[in-house]
Amino acid sequence: MLSADQSMQARMVGLLQALAMDEGYTLTALPSVRLLRSNRPLARTPVLYDPGIVIVCQGVKRGYLGGQVYQYDAQHYLAVSVPVPFTMETEATADAPLLAIYLHLDLQLAADLMLELEAHAAHAPASAQSMMASPMQAAMQATVLRLLEALGDPLEAVVLGPALVRELYFRGLTGEQGGAMREALAMRGRFGRIGKVLRHIHAAYTTALDVETLAVEAEMSVPTFHDHFRAITGTSPMQYVKSTRLHQARLLMLRQGMTAEAAALGVGYASPSQFNREFKRLFGLPPAAEVARMRRSFALPPAPVDAVYVSSH
Repeated sequence: MLSADQSMQARMVGLLQALAMDEGYTLTALPSVRLLRSNRPLARTPVLYDPGIVIVCQGVKRGYLGGQVYQYDAQHYLAVSVPVPFTMETEATADAPLLAIYLHLDLQLAADLMLELEAHAAHAPASAQSMMASPMQAAMQATVLRLLEALGDPLEAVVLGPALVRELYFRGLTGEQGGAMREALAMRGRFGRIGKVLRHIHAAYTTALDVETLAVEAEMSVPTFHDHFRAITGTSPMQYVKSTRLHQARLLMLRQGMTAEAAALGVGYASPSQFNREFKRLFGLPPAAEVARMRRSFALPPAPVDAVYVSSH
């Protein structure tokens, strides 16, 4: 006989299988929520997540960043507060597909909720983190189940869905690593200054960017900026700029059918040959082969209209 937790988990998996019947991403009635199904394992590949929450109901995902391993599965969810480039792999089969929910972070909703939390409760100080794998507690699991049930009914999705998304934010912001998440989203101190630079990079990656200009944006000396940037993102400023451009170029080729040369020019490369070398160094394949691989193994949703960051996963 199944325990209450196992019964709830089985119900979530059944709902997700019915909602996400096709491999890849399935859009929902809620613009910030999409569903993911993968029927095959994915070897470690470079990704750049938008800020958001990934909830895996079946299967396993692992992220690798700066010597740390972040596993998110039925017992853990992943929260990303700022976009960081890392490598990711998945465990999945056709008989036991990976089934997950991705919530694109609504910064205004998070900010409003944090103000309300601060007005009603005192919280212990915590260090901001750019990425964290947090335990899936019973209250959050129950909210996820109610959201999946609502998504199965068009009327409930649009009427009840937004409140359930807000409840999920509440569960995350008050959970075991809620303090680290709140501190990250508050964008205070060095984390806030680097966050400001990340927004600038994602808005201006097609232009000429250098460390000195970015350090001025952060109001830091170059050595201090370099150290803080690496501590938060796991990479150097210029490597981050390069990664952002390459991930965006891959999306342009996938979503808009651009040639490698057009995508290279579109993201700020003056030399197509340099673009090809750096693309292969990051993704392990030339542009055409990588795009073909992505189309075979991963379906991408349309880009969000109000997207601030590159999303490549």
